[in-house]
Amino acid sequence: MSKVGIIANPVSARDIRRIISHAGNLPINDRANIVLRILTGLYTTGVEEVLVMPELGGIRAQLLRTIERESKMGTFRFPKVTYLDMPVTGTAEDSVEAARQMHDQDVGAIVVLGGDGTSRVVVSACGNTPVAGVSTGTNNAFPELREPTVTGLAVGLAVTGQVPSKYAFSFNKRLEVRVNDKREIALVDVCVVAERYIGARAIWKTDNFRDLFVTFGRPDGIGMSSVVGLLAPLDRETPEGRRVQLVPVGETENRLSAPIAPGLIEDIGIGVVETMKPNQLYQPSVSEGSFALDGERELTFSETDDVSIRLQIDAFRTINVLDCMTYSAKHGLLTSKANNRLARLIKNGRTS
Repeated sequence: MSKVGIIANPVSARDIRRIISHAGNLPINDRANIVLRILTGLYTTGVEEVLVMPELGGIRAQLLRTIERESKMGTFRFPKVTYLDMPVTGTAEDSVEAARQMHDQDVGAIVVLGGDGTSRVVVSACGNTPVAGVSTGTNNAFPELREPTVTGLAVGLAVTGQVPSKYAFSFNKRLEVRVNDKREIALVDVCVVAERYIGARAIWKTDNFRDLFVTFGRPDGIGMSSVVGLLAPLDRETPEGRRVQLVPVGETENRLSAPIAPGLIEDIGIGVVETMKPNQLYQPSVSEGSFALDGERELTFSETDDVSIRLQIDAFRTINVLDCMTYSAKHGLLTSKANNRLARLIKNGRTS
């Protein structure tokens, strides 16, 4: 039986950056509709069951109400929906536990509704299960902006084996941060902040930033990775990373205006830019401070701690939505038997 997991974070895009910038905040109804659109794509491609993370934000109630209504109307077009049996804490631990259970129940992929932070905690717990991101967070550098219906189609084509693995899945880089025996990961960027406290977790004041490590940086990206995108762009596939030493704006003439959050563009002092090599250990340029992983402070360190940052390549898999849909178009995977004549006409170049 083909199964897919869905982890929909009901509180993504609700950190302090939404207050100090102009970030959006999806209502629960919109989040439920996104899940329904994903389910439609999965159903169309033959996925039989979907395991969903329970939550108390209201997504579940709206989802089940719509499924019941469409079932009574005879317009039902969703796979079987099963909610995981797990406690709900309203914290990131819910996503972690859901990812673990979905991996243990051998789902073909996990679709993650959230931003960079939600994607990070899911990847940290899902083992070798591929993920597909749907952007519903504050900063969405990792999950690509795309219509959820198409994501559902691509995930379904991948997990049912209709698209071969070499097209369906992509390997991704990540950063590993170690403080003594504690290890955490980041999918996009690690910022070193010269302050030893966690506070509101989300980062936006750049004056105290001292280092930036990234797996990729696009010129049209958002968040701290946009600094690399505007200085020395790096794609997701190249087996290297970037390190940028950051300097207080008042101490350098080298400044960059970067979009570090939606509607928030900050001047950032730039020092040395260098290439990160895979598996090489890097140290922060300050002896004490904190690490922000994909935009949120998670770890603190002092001069007595053993600290390192390392780039890992081929660290986890994602669904390659574009390649899945391109393969589908080329091989007519979504062409029904009733349209065989149309398929032959398209293949022969005669559609007029």
